[in-house]
Amino acid sequence: MDDEKVYRIDREILEELFKKKLEPPPAAINISVDEVSYLKYHRYLTNVIDTDIKKVVWNGQGRKAEVLDKYYEGIGRENCEKIESVALDGARTYISSTSQYAVKALIVCDKFHVIQKLNMAVDTVRRQELRKARITKQDDLIEMMNCHQRFILLKNKVNLTEKQAEHLKRLCEINEPIYKAMLLKDSFQEVYMQSNEETARVCLEAWIQQALLSGLEIFKAIAESFRDKKQFILNWFRKKISSAISEGFNNKIKRLKRMAYGYRDVEYFLLKIHQHCGLLKPRFSP
Repeated sequence: MDDEKVYRIDREILEELFKKKLEPPPAAINISVDEVSYLKYHRYLTNVIDTDIKKVVWNGQGRKAEVLDKYYEGIGRENCEKIESVALDGARTYISSTSQYAVKALIVCDKFHVIQKLNMAVDTVRRQELRKARITKQDDLIEMMNCHQRFILLKNKVNLTEKQAEHLKRLCEINEPIYKAMLLKDSFQEVYMQSNEETARVCLEAWIQQALLSGLEIFKAIAESFRDKKQFILNWFRKKISSAISEGFNNKIKRLKRMAYGYRDVEYFLLKIHQHCGLLKPRFSP
């Protein structure tokens, strides 16, 4: 059989299974919502994962509030009210949709994505300082901040080798912006080291003030964002749900896309995600 015929057979079988198992969408008590890129130029899919069974239970094209609305509308008002917690990356669109439909759910900006944002901020400062070093032709600084060394800035201090720790110490000594960025990144960890929500709130508010006064634009922007979403960050102390599982699925989805050299048919791609990450088993009996 040629590729086109195999594709049509596979799609028909998956569509039939989808109608049996995923229409209407399965309701869940604890969910994680995340996005994954499927094409260049900011083309995204939204995935909803049942964190209790660790399966993708719904997905849709796009990442606007209207996209996630379709999931909540699909499971119905009664099931929406049964949702206890929703872990997400802090996207305003997802927060807006969840607040409107899952009115009793605890919305948690999970720890994984919060730390990820801080790592991205540190790398932004590194790239800015690297550009300055190239303009002023500071070869020693260029060597210490090039892309091959970036992972040292992103690793936890406890995981650094002795050589890497010495490299980081030297870099912080000769570059103040990177020193400030690393200080802010490391000091934020103290928020999650607190024993309860109230002490974490005090710690978070102090960190926000430090970031606003740091003079680093990227950290000032993150501080403003964290101030707006403060309660969602602190909700982690009430329910330690994480959307880190979503990142595992995202990697699996990206691998699936690479294996197929991309998908021209987005609807078919959504079905394949359910097949490999959800409730449509990779192997099924006739």
